[in-house]
Amino acid sequence: MGQQTPAFLDEPPISPSLTAYDREHMTLYLRLLDSARDGADWQEAVQVIFGLDPAHDPQRCRHVHDSHLARARWMTEQGYRELTRPRH
Repeated sequence: MGQQTPAFLDEPPISPSLTAYDREHMTLYLRLLDSARDGADWQEAVQVIFGLDPAHDPQRCRHVHDSHLARARWMTEQGYRELTRPRH
């Protein structure tokens, strides 16, 4: 059986710090980063990772993919620092 896709928003919350959404979707972010690194087509990535059909709603699918990939990249540049700090 396939892996369960976590519930997701069309766009992750934008915050200067990690959000609960970021923590809940870490695996999704990693999968997006891997697919981008491997040169996967965004349409294939959005279908496999999010379970969306880009042929049905290409504009929404592109937005979901691009906004989550941008947040995933933010995590690799800044957000990861919060993962090493103790939570209060």
